[in-house]
Amino acid sequence: MLLATTNKAGAKMVTILPVTHTPPSDPRLAVEIPHATKVRLGFDDDRSWVILSELNHFQWPGPDLRPVPGDASGEVAYGSLPASLYETIRTRWLAVYDAGKVTQVKRTS
Repeated sequence: MLLATTNKAGAKMVTILPVTHTPPSDPRLAVEIPHATKVRLGFDDDRSWVILSELNHFQWPGPDLRPVPGDASGEVAYGSLPASLYETIRTRWLAVYDAGKVTQVKRTS
C-alpha cells in the first residue's frame, strides 16, 4: 500500500501497487516476490510480481480485494513485507515514477 486516505463519504481509499502471476514483459517494471515471503504471507506457490508501472486506487476493504485464505474474519491484509523487499520496491517504483512510466487505475470511486 502506498497511500491511504478517507473520502468525503468517510470511506477509506487506498492506492496500491498490484501483484500478479503474469510475468512482466519488461523486468525493470516489476519486482518478483521471493518464495519465502509468499509462504509467510499465505500466498500460493506460483511466481508473483509487484507491478511498478501501475497504481490501483480503490476502497478498502472493497470488491477489489481477496480475503486471506482460511481467515474466517474475511481479513484482506496478508501482512507486511520484509524491510529489504519493501525498500527494493520503493526505490525501483520511485525510479519508474520519475521516468513517467506509471499509470493510475481507478478500481472503485
